[in-house]
Amino acid sequence: MKTKRRIIASAIVLVIAVLIGRGVVNAARSFSTPDAPIPTARVERGDVQIDVFTSGELRAPHSISLIAPSVNGTLQIVSMASTGAAVKPGDVVIQFDPSEQQYNFEQAESQLRQAEQDITKAKADAAVQAAQDQTDLLKARFDVRRAELEVGRNELVSSIDAEKNNLALEEAKRKLAQLEQDVKSRATSGQAGIRVLEEKRNAARLAMQVAQHNIENMTLKSTISGIVAAKENRDTLGGICCFPGMILPEYRAGDLVQSGRVLADVLDINQMEVQAKVSETDRSNIAPNESAEVQIDAHPGEVLPAKVKTVAGLAPHDFWGGNSQAKFPATFQLERNSPDLRPGISALVKVHGVRLSDVLYLPAQSLFDKDGKPVVYVKHGDDFQATAVKVKYRTESRIVIEGLPAGTEVAVINPSNKQKAGPRSSSMLASGAL
Repeated sequence: MKTKRRIIASAIVLVIAVLIGRGVVNAARSFSTPDAPIPTARVERGDVQIDVFTSGELRAPHSISLIAPSVNGTLQIVSMASTGAAVKPGDVVIQFDPSEQQYNFEQAESQLRQAEQDITKAKADAAVQAAQDQTDLLKARFDVRRAELEVGRNELVSSIDAEKNNLALEEAKRKLAQLEQDVKSRATSGQAGIRVLEEKRNAARLAMQVAQHNIENMTLKSTISGIVAAKENRDTLGGICCFPGMILPEYRAGDLVQSGRVLADVLDINQMEVQAKVSETDRSNIAPNESAEVQIDAHPGEVLPAKVKTVAGLAPHDFWGGNSQAKFPATFQLERNSPDLRPGISALVKVHGVRLSDVLYLPAQSLFDKDGKPVVYVKHGDDFQATAVKVKYRTESRIVIEGLPAGTEVAVINPSNKQKAGPRSSSMLASGAL
């Protein structure tokens, strides 16, 4: 009796397990979703406008830099025009404290006056000494002449007196020769002393000129019309600069600066251009002097005519950038300016490229790279086959191709990389449930 009950119980458990497994399978099938169809597009024939779109910012190509003058001493800003201030030629932008240079000027002026007085005194002393020397020379020559006359009387005097007369003549001549040499030496020394004083005077005059030039350089004026753009004060942290994300203050009144620092720029806003970068796919679609349109983000609805000014032939390497696509710098010259435009404002640029007629084109996302060659995946029934094509033009939204007839259906995503949606198969769930 007990054995029959056990058999019946086992059969009931088995039936229940089978029913549960079937329920899980049916639930999995009811919740599973069919594979999403691969989106496609067809090759179309028509006209294609090769327009290039890019974004950039306004800048002023013509500007001047205001640099702290090269002086010996401390430079302190007394007044400075703020960023955005409008200036005209001759307007004062930066004024430094000239007190130290004025002190240097006064010191040099005092030294100049002292040197001039010393020169005057030295020349007067030299003139007095020259007069005295002439008197001494005249007396010495008279002594020599008198001694010569006494020697001429030697025949009339004793031999002893004659010898004395000869000795007196020799002594007079020796004194005259020594005096002439001393007079010449004193004249040369006096002239040398005067030249030394004149060099001191010239040095003092030069110091005055340098101080006066430095005083004039304490005032930095603009030579063009534009707006002021103050530079960041990189000396505010004592030479420690800079950390990522650090915001440095601009130069302002009261700051101490070093000689040769660029303190501000005056930007000529009457000549504005847009600095931008174009992708490598659009680089071949634009050329200098092509017409363009510029839309200023700060002035919605305003469209300014422009033209392509320059396009770089090489893309700069960005060490920190994570974008693998190369970007080529390009500049666009505005043909009409607006008084409200300022450097740094973002803008959208549209370049009017060539217009192609009666060409075959596809969406840009339908082109893929396989083994280094451009291919598209052509639909054949329920399958897709990679087919090589020749790309004649390429934009961000379209590609102009050759090698496929119009109406050919191609995939816009890579079929080989598509991940199928849905849960595990019902058999796996069923086996797991069982």
